[in-house]
Amino acid sequence: MLAIKLKRIGKKHQPSFRIVVAEKRSKVTGRYVEDVGWLNPITKEFNIKKERVEYWLKNGAQPTDTVYNLLVKSGVISGPKRPKHSTKKVEKE
Repeated sequence: MLAIKLKRIGKKHQPSFRIVVAEKRSKVTGRYVEDVGWLNPITKEFNIKKERVEYWLKNGAQPTDTVYNLLVKSGVISGPKRPKHSTKKVEKE
């Protein structure tokens, strides 16, 4: 199954990411099918190829939570954002 996920590039302490379509279980630095955008978390800039992302979504690729939130922010997908960190409350007896 294909996933749209982030692939880290850049030097130490200077992160930047590519938004890629890859096999869901592949390694983060592994092979990918197509490069569909980029993200710079330091400057909060990103660019997404909307047509290609829509094509892959129609063909069954599932975005990760972070990529899903970027797609909502850019207007490719409509709907609410997903929480990044889910917390479960543990009841002590």
